[in-house]
Amino acid sequence: THVDPLKHHLFFERFLNPGRQAPPDIDIDFPWDERDHVLDGIFDRYGAQRAAMVANQNSLGFRAAVREVAKVYGIAPAEIAQVAPRIMRQMDVLELAESQVAQAWAESLCNEMSLNSPWPEILDLAVQAQGHFRHLSLHAGGVVIVPDEIRRYVPVEVSAKGLPVIQWEKDQTEDAGLVKIDILGNRSLAVIRDALAAIARNTGRQIDYRTWDPIPDEPTQELIRRGDTMGCFYIESPATRLLLRKLWTDMPPECRESADVFEYLVIVSSLVRPAAISFVHEFIRRAHGASFDPLHPVLKEVLSETYGIMVYQEDVTKVAMALADFTVEDADELRKVISKKHKEKQLRDYCQQFYDGAGKRASRAVIDAIWAMIMSFAGYSFCKPHSASYAQVSFKSAYLRAHYPAEFMAAVISNEGGYYSAFAYLSEARRMGLTILPPDVNSSDWAYIGSGRAIRVGLMQVKTLTRALSDRLMIERSRGGPFRSFHDFLKRVRPEPAQARTLIQAGCCDSIAGELTRPALLWRLHGSGNASPLLGVVGHGAFPVPEEYSAHQILQHEIELLGFPLSLHPLELYRSVLQKIQYVPAIEMANHVGRAVTMIGWLITEKMAQTRERDPMEFITLEDTTALYDATLFPAVYRRIYHLLSPHHPYLLRGHVEEDFSVATLTVDDLRPLNDSSAAPLPKEHCFTAEAMLSFDYGEA
Repeated sequence: THVDPLKHHLFFERFLNPGRQAPPDIDIDFPWDERDHVLDGIFDRYGAQRAAMVANQNSLGFRAAVREVAKVYGIAPAEIAQVAPRIMRQMDVLELAESQVAQAWAESLCNEMSLNSPWPEILDLAVQAQGHFRHLSLHAGGVVIVPDEIRRYVPVEVSAKGLPVIQWEKDQTEDAGLVKIDILGNRSLAVIRDALAAIARNTGRQIDYRTWDPIPDEPTQELIRRGDTMGCFYIESPATRLLLRKLWTDMPPECRESADVFEYLVIVSSLVRPAAISFVHEFIRRAHGASFDPLHPVLKEVLSETYGIMVYQEDVTKVAMALADFTVEDADELRKVISKKHKEKQLRDYCQQFYDGAGKRASRAVIDAIWAMIMSFAGYSFCKPHSASYAQVSFKSAYLRAHYPAEFMAAVISNEGGYYSAFAYLSEARRMGLTILPPDVNSSDWAYIGSGRAIRVGLMQVKTLTRALSDRLMIERSRGGPFRSFHDFLKRVRPEPAQARTLIQAGCCDSIAGELTRPALLWRLHGSGNASPLLGVVGHGAFPVPEEYSAHQILQHEIELLGFPLSLHPLELYRSVLQKIQYVPAIEMANHVGRAVTMIGWLITEKMAQTRERDPMEFITLEDTTALYDATLFPAVYRRIYHLLSPHHPYLLRGHVEEDFSVATLTVDDLRPLNDSSAAPLPKEHCFTAEAMLSFDYGEA
């Protein structure tokens, strides 16, 4: 990216300092579908003799351990697939192997879940098996290149893809002194690339990615302030959108005037991480102008950009130097050791050094609090240059959403790399005022197409349809022009009957059907009498024209072939049920702060979490036909209803609307599947499948 290190006060010693001995760690991101081409270029130039991929040393997680042990016991795959997710929702089991309670826990859990033998033994063995080495795999993009021959330095294997791979993982590679270059695939870069290409085609406007600077654009800044960032790189998760809204909603005018949206976005990119959640509210409070006393005066001076809160990896280095008299070499090494595995002894030594040095300036209680903040960087955390680079890509995504929403959302769905499903993005597109057009053999490409105020669904969304047929269809269309009739389509493209049937039932042939219904197209496809089984009967009157599918059948086909109903929001299928329920629409939730409410929602995404006491809970995001909203399932409620949660299902929720920094969320007291018995005790759950739809009352839908 093009981050200015002086303008954004990047910490030079994060890259180079006199005591650094480790080689550089080079990461380069490419659009995800160009990454293999780059790797091919590397191996074409250097060959398998001098270059190899870095390995991942994969170990068994608990879920995988359950599955593998269950296979040994001869449990049927269907039973494993049903039981394993229920087990994972119960609790965090990562420390059970050390607690000597694995067997008792397994028996207790199986009794609670009504699981018979041999499941207690399976869970007991799975706890013991987790963490053990399983197999090597390819690192996401790590490549090592040496001057002579790679096998002189490290054992090399050949992967299933035919690429040479060293037996070391990334940390071992660095410890051995080899330079690792990460060639990474980034789907959001492809989203921006494809959106810019679509804008050029549709409007003639050419935007040069290298020189384009959207940061000063006010509509883009306002979109980010609203947290209206679904689809935007790295800032579209529920947690990040909530943080953006809390940060900017009701920010005092004097604070807003001096606040730099880009700089705050850089902070947000680093602050949204599991171990930093306890600092989020304090950061917002300070950003809103509240007075504060830092843990130590040194922090207010060294961390002035972030109001005395450690946000970036290099903040560890700065604080260790300023408070504990670390040299820049030791301070940077502390920063590295915190994020590494298997460095416990080194970390203990640095901890003692930190306490000894800081003890000259601060009390033990203050040092304990500062060290706890330092340890929050263990594992997943960013340096400021990384966050600034991400924020640039986020801003470019947000600019495209603000000014070219159709092209942008089409690119997001087409590249399949966002936080949400295609259905969720299409629902968001409708809320943005865009029209969703069905797939069509004359108008659709493989990918989604966005133009003006409309998005055309791509043929990629049609299940079982092959890319080869789509390519052949588009080649024939470009060569001979649009298909003039269904007969013309069959004659020129000659699809296999099963593929043609899929296109018909998905509605892709409606524009070339003339007066023929979809069943009539199927009749012609499969022929009649002595006619060709592919081309069917061409003349009229050879057979009675079948009636069109009912609205019910069309919806069934949409769900079966597209994965969701396209012609309406799925909650509209429950219209007769909803007429019996008094509920608050999501768009009006903020008007009911402090009150008990009933709401309905389609589950979009969920994120499990733990309280400080390690009790399981969950954050969920739902939508109705008016808006998205966020809800929280605290442990007592979560334990009671966790088995009912499943993505892409409708729910009836009862709870209290709570407000935090002027942003409303729902604290759930009760949740149940939405169906005809929603007001009664918890009914049998309805899955949103074509079969389940048969039991629904569609009303006017």
